[in-house]
Amino acid sequence: MNKTLVKRSVSSRIGNSDFSMMRQLLPNQPWWQNLETNFYKFPDDFELNVRTQAIVRGTAAIDVVLRTAVATLASVSALPVSASPAKLKRDMDDSEIYSEKAKIGDPALFFKKPLGGVVVHEGPAAWPHFRPKNGTCIQLSFDSPFVPTNPRLREGYRKNSHNMKAIAQYWRHDSGPRPTICVIHGFMADPYWLNSMFLGLPWFYKQGYDILLYTLPHHGQRKTVTAPFSGYGYFSGGIAHINETVAHSVHDFRIFMDYLEGQGVEKMGVTGISLGGYTSALLAAVDDRLYFSIPNVPVVSLFDLVLQWFPASWVIKLGMALGGVGVHEARNLMAVHCPLTYKPLIPKERLFIIGGAGDRLAPPKHARLLWEHWDECLIHWFPGSHVLHFDRGLYLREMRNFMKRIDFSW
Repeated sequence: MNKTLVKRSVSSRIGNSDFSMMRQLLPNQPWWQNLETNFYKFPDDFELNVRTQAIVRGTAAIDVVLRTAVATLASVSALPVSASPAKLKRDMDDSEIYSEKAKIGDPALFFKKPLGGVVVHEGPAAWPHFRPKNGTCIQLSFDSPFVPTNPRLREGYRKNSHNMKAIAQYWRHDSGPRPTICVIHGFMADPYWLNSMFLGLPWFYKQGYDILLYTLPHHGQRKTVTAPFSGYGYFSGGIAHINETVAHSVHDFRIFMDYLEGQGVEKMGVTGISLGGYTSALLAAVDDRLYFSIPNVPVVSLFDLVLQWFPASWVIKLGMALGGVGVHEARNLMAVHCPLTYKPLIPKERLFIIGGAGDRLAPPKHARLLWEHWDECLIHWFPGSHVLHFDRGLYLREMRNFMKRIDFSW
Protein backbone atom coordinates (compact mmCIF):
# COMPACT_ATOMS: atom_id res chain seq x y z
CA MET A 1 0.00 0.00 0.00
CA ASN A 2 1.17 3.53 -0.76
CA LYS A 3 1.82 5.05 2.67
CA THR A 4 2.23 8.59 1.48
CA LEU A 5 0.45 10.90 3.90
CA VAL A 6 -2.00 13.37 2.44
CA LYS A 7 -4.09 16.16 3.93
CA ARG A 8 -7.88 16.13 3.93
CA SER A 9 -10.62 18.67 3.42
CA VAL A 10 -12.77 18.23 6.52
CA SER A 11 -15.69 19.81 8.30
CA SER A 12 -15.83 17.65 11.46
CA ARG A 13 -14.45 18.21 14.92
CA ILE A 14 -12.47 14.99 14.47
CA GLY A 15 -10.69 16.38 11.45
CA ASN A 16 -10.27 19.85 12.90
CA SER A 17 -8.62 18.57 16.05
CA ASP A 18 -6.68 15.33 15.93
CA PHE A 19 -7.00 13.71 12.53
CA SER A 20 -5.63 15.79 9.70
CA MET A 21 -3.53 13.14 7.97
CA MET A 22 -4.15 9.71 6.52
CA ARG A 23 -2.59 7.08 4.32
CA GLN A 24 -3.35 7.17 0.62
CA LEU A 25 -5.36 4.09 -0.30
CA LEU A 26 -6.49 4.59 -3.91
CA PRO A 27 -4.38 2.65 -6.43
CA ASN A 28 -3.91 3.38 -10.10
CA GLN A 29 -6.59 2.27 -12.55
CA PRO A 30 -7.81 -0.33 -13.07
CA TRP A 31 -8.47 -0.16 -9.35
CA TRP A 32 -9.88 -3.70 -9.22
CA GLN A 33 -6.51 -5.12 -10.27
CA ASN A 34 -4.26 -2.78 -8.30
CA LEU A 35 -6.08 -2.49 -4.98
CA GLU A 36 -4.41 -4.95 -2.61
CA THR A 37 -6.28 -8.22 -2.17
CA ASN A 38 -6.25 -7.80 1.61
CA PHE A 39 -7.78 -4.31 1.48
CA TYR A 40 -10.61 -5.51 3.72
CA LYS A 41 -8.03 -6.13 6.46
CA PHE A 42 -6.63 -2.58 6.38
CA PRO A 43 -7.03 -0.83 9.75
CA ASP A 44 -9.58 1.94 10.22
CA ASP A 45 -7.44 3.93 12.61
CA PHE A 46 -7.84 7.57 13.60
CA GLU A 47 -5.72 9.75 15.85
CA LEU A 48 -8.26 10.74 18.50
CA ASN A 49 -8.31 12.10 22.02
CA VAL A 50 -9.26 9.74 24.84
CA ARG A 51 -12.91 10.80 25.05
CA THR A 52 -13.57 10.58 21.33
CA GLN A 53 -11.68 7.29 21.09
CA ALA A 54 -13.95 5.82 23.77
CA ILE A 55 -17.05 6.91 21.82
CA VAL A 56 -15.69 5.50 18.57
CA ARG A 57 -14.70 2.14 20.09
CA GLY A 58 -18.01 1.77 21.91
CA THR A 59 -20.12 2.48 18.85
CA ALA A 60 -17.87 0.27 16.71
CA ALA A 61 -18.53 -2.65 19.05
CA ILE A 62 -22.28 -2.21 18.53
CA ASP A 63 -21.75 -2.19 14.78
CA VAL A 64 -19.79 -5.46 14.94
CA VAL A 65 -22.65 -7.17 16.80
CA LEU A 66 -25.19 -5.91 14.26
CA ARG A 67 -22.92 -6.78 11.33
CA THR A 68 -22.50 -10.34 12.60
CA ALA A 69 -26.27 -10.72 13.00
CA VAL A 70 -26.99 -9.45 9.48
CA ALA A 71 -24.15 -11.51 8.00
CA THR A 72 -25.46 -14.62 9.75
CA LEU A 73 -28.95 -13.99 8.37
CA ALA A 74 -27.52 -13.55 4.87
CA SER A 75 -25.34 -16.66 5.25
CA VAL A 76 -28.34 -18.79 6.12
CA SER A 77 -30.91 -17.34 3.73
CA ALA A 78 -29.19 -15.99 0.61
CA LEU A 79 -25.50 -16.78 0.22
CA PRO A 80 -25.68 -20.58 -0.01
CA VAL A 81 -27.41 -20.08 -3.37
CA SER A 82 -25.92 -16.80 -4.60
CA ALA A 83 -22.32 -17.76 -3.72
CA SER A 84 -22.49 -21.43 -4.70
CA PRO A 85 -19.72 -22.69 -7.03
CA ALA A 86 -22.27 -23.39 -9.78
CA LYS A 87 -23.72 -19.87 -9.53
CA LEU A 88 -20.24 -18.32 -9.50
CA LYS A 89 -19.25 -20.32 -12.57
CA ARG A 90 -22.30 -19.11 -14.52
CA ASP A 91 -21.59 -15.55 -13.46
CA MET A 92 -17.94 -15.81 -14.48
CA ASP A 93 -19.00 -17.21 -17.86
CA ASP A 94 -20.86 -13.92 -18.34
CA SER A 95 -17.98 -11.80 -17.05
CA GLU A 96 -17.15 -10.16 -20.39
CA ILE A 97 -20.62 -8.60 -20.51
CA TYR A 98 -19.58 -6.50 -17.53
CA SER A 99 -15.78 -6.42 -17.44
CA GLU A 100 -15.35 -4.97 -20.93
CA LYS A 101 -17.64 -2.06 -20.10
CA ALA A 102 -15.73 -1.39 -16.88
CA LYS A 103 -12.41 -1.35 -18.73
CA ILE A 104 -13.64 1.29 -21.16
CA GLY A 105 -14.73 3.45 -18.24
CA ASP A 106 -17.83 4.97 -19.88
CA PRO A 107 -20.83 4.57 -17.53
CA ALA A 108 -23.28 5.12 -20.42
CA LEU A 109 -22.34 1.69 -21.79
CA PHE A 110 -23.96 -0.07 -18.84
CA PHE A 111 -26.29 2.57 -17.43
CA LYS A 112 -28.45 3.20 -20.45
CA LYS A 113 -30.53 6.36 -20.47
CA PRO A 114 -34.16 5.39 -19.79
CA LEU A 115 -36.62 5.81 -22.61
CA GLY A 116 -38.91 8.80 -22.34
CA GLY A 117 -42.66 8.72 -21.99
CA VAL A 118 -42.87 6.63 -18.82
CA VAL A 119 -46.09 7.53 -17.01
CA VAL A 120 -45.52 8.28 -13.32
CA HIS A 121 -48.70 7.90 -11.25
CA GLU A 122 -49.48 10.10 -8.26
CA GLY A 123 -51.52 8.79 -5.36
CA PRO A 124 -52.02 9.16 -1.61
CA ALA A 125 -49.05 8.15 0.54
CA ALA A 126 -49.61 4.76 2.14
CA TRP A 127 -48.46 6.05 5.54
CA PRO A 128 -47.79 9.80 5.46
CA HIS A 129 -45.80 10.06 8.68
CA PHE A 130 -44.99 13.66 7.74
CA ARG A 131 -47.91 15.97 6.96
CA PRO A 132 -46.59 19.31 5.71
CA LYS A 133 -48.84 22.28 6.58
CA ASN A 134 -47.89 24.12 3.41
CA GLY A 135 -47.63 21.20 1.03
CA THR A 136 -48.58 17.63 0.20
CA CYS A 137 -47.11 14.17 0.74
CA ILE A 138 -47.87 11.78 -2.11
CA GLN A 139 -46.71 8.44 -3.43
CA LEU A 140 -45.26 8.16 -6.91
CA SER A 141 -45.14 4.92 -8.90
CA PHE A 142 -44.55 3.60 -12.38
CA ASP A 143 -44.15 0.30 -14.18
CA SER A 144 -40.41 0.00 -14.68
CA PRO A 145 -39.33 -0.68 -18.28
CA PHE A 146 -35.87 -1.78 -17.11
CA VAL A 147 -34.36 -4.69 -19.06
CA PRO A 148 -31.16 -6.37 -17.80
CA THR A 149 -28.07 -6.13 -20.01
CA ASN A 150 -27.36 -9.83 -19.49
CA PRO A 151 -29.60 -11.88 -21.84
CA ARG A 152 -29.46 -14.86 -19.47
CA LEU A 153 -31.19 -12.88 -16.71
CA ARG A 154 -33.76 -10.88 -18.64
CA GLU A 155 -36.77 -13.15 -18.42
CA GLY A 156 -36.27 -14.26 -14.83
CA TYR A 157 -35.48 -10.80 -13.48
CA ARG A 158 -38.62 -9.22 -14.91
CA LYS A 159 -40.91 -11.95 -13.54
CA ASN A 160 -40.93 -10.27 -10.12
CA SER A 161 -43.90 -7.96 -10.66
CA HIS A 162 -43.50 -6.30 -7.27
CA ASN A 163 -39.91 -5.37 -8.04
CA MET A 164 -40.86 -3.96 -11.43
CA LYS A 165 -43.12 -1.37 -9.80
CA ALA A 166 -40.94 1.62 -8.89
CA ILE A 167 -42.11 3.75 -5.97
CA ALA A 168 -41.10 6.89 -4.12
CA GLN A 169 -42.62 9.28 -1.60
CA TYR A 170 -42.66 12.94 -2.58
CA TRP A 171 -43.03 15.95 -0.29
CA ARG A 172 -43.71 19.12 -2.26
CA HIS A 173 -44.60 22.69 -1.37
CA ASP A 174 -47.90 24.14 -2.55
CA SER A 175 -46.10 27.31 -3.65
CA GLY A 176 -44.47 25.58 -6.59
CA PRO A 177 -41.53 23.31 -7.37
CA ARG A 178 -38.49 23.78 -5.14
CA PRO A 179 -34.93 22.43 -5.25
CA THR A 180 -35.42 18.78 -4.36
CA ILE A 181 -33.32 16.59 -2.08
CA CYS A 182 -33.55 12.97 -3.28
CA VAL A 183 -32.88 10.40 -0.55
CA ILE A 184 -31.84 6.75 -1.04
CA HIS A 185 -32.07 4.36 1.90
CA GLY A 186 -29.67 1.64 2.97
CA PHE A 187 -29.87 -2.16 2.78
CA MET A 188 -32.89 -3.44 4.75
CA ALA A 189 -33.58 0.14 5.89
CA ASP A 190 -36.30 1.27 3.48
CA PRO A 191 -39.06 2.66 5.78
CA TYR A 192 -39.67 6.29 4.89
CA TRP A 193 -40.19 7.27 8.53
CA LEU A 194 -36.79 5.84 9.47
CA ASN A 195 -34.92 7.78 6.81
CA SER A 196 -36.97 10.88 7.55
CA MET A 197 -36.04 10.76 11.22
CA PHE A 198 -32.42 9.78 10.67
CA LEU A 199 -31.67 12.53 8.14
CA GLY A 200 -33.85 15.24 9.66
CA LEU A 201 -35.91 15.51 6.48
CA PRO A 202 -38.84 17.48 8.03
CA TRP A 203 -36.24 20.07 9.07
CA PHE A 204 -34.85 20.27 5.54
CA TYR A 205 -38.41 20.59 4.22
CA LYS A 206 -39.00 23.52 6.56
CA GLN A 207 -35.80 25.07 5.20
CA GLY A 208 -37.69 25.30 1.90
CA TYR A 209 -36.63 22.14 0.06
CA ASP A 210 -38.87 19.52 -1.49
CA ILE A 211 -38.03 15.90 -0.64
CA LEU A 212 -38.17 12.67 -2.65
CA LEU A 213 -37.61 9.35 -0.85
CA TYR A 214 -36.74 6.61 -3.32
CA THR A 215 -37.23 2.88 -2.69
CA LEU A 216 -34.48 0.65 -4.05
CA PRO A 217 -35.32 -2.54 -5.97
CA HIS A 218 -36.20 -5.59 -3.85
CA HIS A 219 -37.00 -3.41 -0.82
CA GLY A 220 -40.26 -2.50 0.89
CA GLN A 221 -43.25 -2.91 -1.41
CA ARG A 222 -40.87 -4.01 -4.18
CA LYS A 223 -39.85 -7.27 -2.49
CA THR A 224 -41.47 -10.57 -3.38
CA VAL A 225 -44.13 -12.01 -1.12
CA THR A 226 -41.89 -14.96 -0.23
CA ALA A 227 -38.77 -12.87 0.56
CA PRO A 228 -37.79 -13.42 4.22
CA PHE A 229 -36.84 -9.75 4.69
CA SER A 230 -36.72 -6.46 2.82
CA GLY A 231 -33.69 -6.36 0.54
CA TYR A 232 -33.34 -10.14 0.31
CA GLY A 233 -33.66 -10.15 -3.47
CA TYR A 234 -30.87 -7.60 -3.91
CA PHE A 235 -28.08 -10.06 -3.05
CA SER A 236 -29.72 -13.48 -3.32
CA GLY A 237 -29.27 -14.07 -7.05
CA GLY A 238 -25.49 -14.06 -7.50
CA ILE A 239 -23.00 -11.46 -8.72
CA ALA A 240 -24.51 -10.95 -12.18
CA HIS A 241 -27.90 -10.45 -10.55
CA ILE A 242 -26.39 -7.83 -8.20
CA ASN A 243 -24.92 -6.02 -11.21
CA GLU A 244 -28.32 -5.84 -12.87
CA THR A 245 -30.01 -4.77 -9.65
CA VAL A 246 -27.63 -1.83 -9.29
CA ALA A 247 -28.33 -0.89 -12.91
CA HIS A 248 -32.05 -1.17 -12.15
CA SER A 249 -31.62 1.11 -9.11
CA VAL A 250 -29.99 3.81 -11.24
CA HIS A 251 -32.44 3.36 -14.13
CA ASP A 252 -35.60 3.86 -12.06
CA PHE A 253 -34.10 6.75 -10.09
CA ARG A 254 -33.40 8.59 -13.35
CA ILE A 255 -37.05 8.20 -14.40
CA PHE A 256 -38.06 9.91 -11.16
CA MET A 257 -35.58 12.65 -12.12
CA ASP A 258 -37.39 12.95 -15.46
CA TYR A 259 -40.66 13.31 -13.53
CA LEU A 260 -39.25 16.04 -11.30
CA GLU A 261 -38.02 17.93 -14.35
CA GLY A 262 -41.51 17.61 -15.83
CA GLN A 263 -42.89 19.19 -12.65
CA GLY A 264 -40.65 22.20 -13.17
CA VAL A 265 -37.90 21.26 -10.69
CA GLU A 266 -34.72 22.98 -11.87
CA LYS A 267 -32.29 21.69 -9.25
CA MET A 268 -32.12 18.27 -7.63
CA GLY A 269 -29.43 16.59 -5.57
CA VAL A 270 -28.99 13.16 -4.03
CA THR A 271 -27.95 11.79 -0.68
CA GLY A 272 -28.10 8.25 0.65
CA ILE A 273 -27.00 6.06 3.53
CA SER A 274 -24.85 2.90 3.23
CA LEU A 275 -26.08 1.08 0.11
CA GLY A 276 -27.90 4.31 -0.67
CA GLY A 277 -24.57 6.09 -0.30
CA TYR A 278 -23.08 3.67 -2.81
CA THR A 279 -25.91 4.43 -5.23
CA SER A 280 -25.59 8.18 -4.61
CA ALA A 281 -21.86 8.07 -5.37
CA LEU A 282 -22.49 6.06 -8.53
CA LEU A 283 -25.18 8.47 -9.72
CA ALA A 284 -22.62 11.29 -9.52
CA ALA A 285 -20.83 9.60 -12.43
CA VAL A 286 -23.95 8.69 -14.40
CA ASP A 287 -26.27 11.71 -14.57
CA ASP A 288 -25.00 15.28 -14.82
CA ARG A 289 -28.43 16.70 -14.03
CA LEU A 290 -27.72 16.11 -10.35
CA TYR A 291 -26.65 19.31 -8.63
CA PHE A 292 -24.84 17.55 -5.79
CA SER A 293 -24.11 14.13 -4.30
CA ILE A 294 -23.71 13.50 -0.56
CA PRO A 295 -22.98 9.82 0.18
CA ASN A 296 -23.44 9.10 3.89
CA VAL A 297 -21.42 6.20 5.41
CA PRO A 298 -21.03 4.83 1.88
CA VAL A 299 -19.93 1.42 0.72
CA VAL A 300 -17.51 1.70 -2.21
CA SER A 301 -16.57 -1.88 -3.15
CA LEU A 302 -19.40 -4.30 -2.39
CA PHE A 303 -17.17 -7.32 -2.86
CA ASP A 304 -14.45 -6.10 -0.50
CA LEU A 305 -17.09 -5.19 2.04
CA VAL A 306 -18.55 -8.68 2.28
CA LEU A 307 -15.06 -10.13 2.90
CA GLN A 308 -15.14 -8.29 6.22
CA TRP A 309 -18.62 -9.49 7.20
CA PHE A 310 -18.13 -12.68 9.25
CA PRO A 311 -19.62 -15.30 8.90
CA ALA A 312 -20.81 -14.36 5.38
CA SER A 313 -17.15 -13.94 4.43
CA TRP A 314 -16.55 -17.65 5.06
CA VAL A 315 -19.37 -18.62 2.71
CA ILE A 316 -18.07 -16.26 0.01
CA LYS A 317 -14.46 -17.44 0.34
CA LEU A 318 -15.50 -21.09 0.25
CA GLY A 319 -17.58 -20.55 -2.88
CA MET A 320 -14.68 -18.69 -4.52
CA ALA A 321 -12.21 -21.43 -3.64
CA LEU A 322 -14.47 -24.18 -4.98
CA GLY A 323 -15.26 -22.16 -8.09
CA GLY A 324 -11.64 -21.16 -8.73
CA VAL A 325 -12.45 -17.43 -8.58
CA GLY A 326 -9.85 -14.97 -7.28
CA VAL A 327 -10.30 -11.59 -5.63
CA HIS A 328 -9.30 -9.62 -8.74
CA GLU A 329 -11.70 -11.59 -10.94
CA ALA A 330 -14.61 -11.08 -8.53
CA ARG A 331 -13.87 -7.36 -8.26
CA ASN A 332 -13.63 -7.05 -12.03
CA LEU A 333 -17.02 -8.70 -12.43
CA MET A 334 -18.59 -6.07 -10.12
CA ALA A 335 -16.48 -3.07 -11.20
CA VAL A 336 -19.03 -2.06 -13.83
CA HIS A 337 -21.14 -0.39 -11.14
CA CYS A 338 -18.44 0.74 -8.71
CA PRO A 339 -18.07 4.53 -8.24
CA LEU A 340 -14.28 4.10 -8.37
CA THR A 341 -14.50 2.95 -11.99
CA TYR A 342 -15.80 6.26 -13.35
CA LYS A 343 -14.96 9.94 -13.08
CA PRO A 344 -17.73 11.99 -11.46
CA LEU A 345 -19.73 14.29 -13.71
CA ILE A 346 -20.50 16.62 -10.81
CA PRO A 347 -17.78 19.20 -10.03
CA LYS A 348 -15.65 18.52 -6.97
CA GLU A 349 -17.09 21.58 -5.20
CA ARG A 350 -20.53 19.95 -5.21
CA LEU A 351 -19.43 16.58 -3.77
CA PHE A 352 -19.56 15.92 -0.03
CA ILE A 353 -18.87 12.66 1.85
CA ILE A 354 -19.99 11.83 5.39
CA GLY A 355 -18.28 9.00 7.27
CA GLY A 356 -18.34 7.46 10.73
CA ALA A 357 -15.01 6.91 12.48
CA GLY A 358 -16.45 3.86 14.27
CA ASP A 359 -18.36 2.43 11.33
CA ARG A 360 -17.84 -1.31 11.02
CA LEU A 361 -20.66 -2.07 8.56
CA ALA A 362 -19.28 0.27 5.88
CA PRO A 363 -15.80 0.90 7.33
CA PRO A 364 -14.07 4.30 6.97
CA LYS A 365 -11.59 2.89 4.45
CA HIS A 366 -14.44 2.86 1.91
CA ALA A 367 -15.26 6.54 2.42
CA ARG A 368 -11.53 7.32 2.22
CA LEU A 369 -11.22 5.54 -1.13
CA LEU A 370 -14.12 7.53 -2.52
CA TRP A 371 -12.71 10.78 -1.12
CA GLU A 372 -9.39 10.20 -2.88
CA HIS A 373 -11.16 9.23 -6.11
CA TRP A 374 -13.19 12.43 -5.88
CA ASP A 375 -10.02 14.54 -5.74
CA GLU A 376 -10.20 15.24 -2.00
CA CYS A 377 -13.62 16.82 -1.94
CA LEU A 378 -15.24 17.94 1.30
CA ILE A 379 -15.52 15.14 3.86
CA HIS A 380 -17.03 15.06 7.34
CA TRP A 381 -16.08 12.47 9.95
CA PHE A 382 -18.42 12.07 12.92
CA PRO A 383 -17.47 10.18 16.12
CA GLY A 384 -19.91 7.33 15.75
CA SER A 385 -20.76 4.20 13.82
CA HIS A 386 -23.02 3.08 11.00
CA VAL A 387 -26.13 3.14 13.17
CA LEU A 388 -25.15 5.61 15.91
CA HIS A 389 -24.34 8.98 14.38
CA PHE A 390 -23.01 11.14 17.20
CA ASP A 391 -22.86 14.81 16.21
CA ARG A 392 -25.53 14.14 13.59
CA GLY A 393 -26.95 17.60 14.15
CA LEU A 394 -23.55 19.04 13.25
CA TYR A 395 -23.32 17.30 9.89
CA LEU A 396 -26.98 18.02 9.06
CA ARG A 397 -26.28 21.72 9.57
CA GLU A 398 -23.12 21.32 7.52
CA MET A 399 -25.20 19.73 4.75
CA ARG A 400 -27.51 22.74 4.80
CA ASN A 401 -24.58 25.16 4.75
CA PHE A 402 -23.02 23.18 1.91
CA MET A 403 -26.22 23.47 -0.12
CA LYS A 404 -26.33 27.21 0.45
CA ARG A 405 -22.68 27.63 -0.56
CA ILE A 406 -23.24 25.85 -3.86
CA ASP A 407 -26.39 27.90 -4.53
CA PHE A 408 -28.81 25.01 -4.17
CA SER A 409 -31.66 27.46 -3.64
CA TRP A 410 -34.72 28.94 -5.30
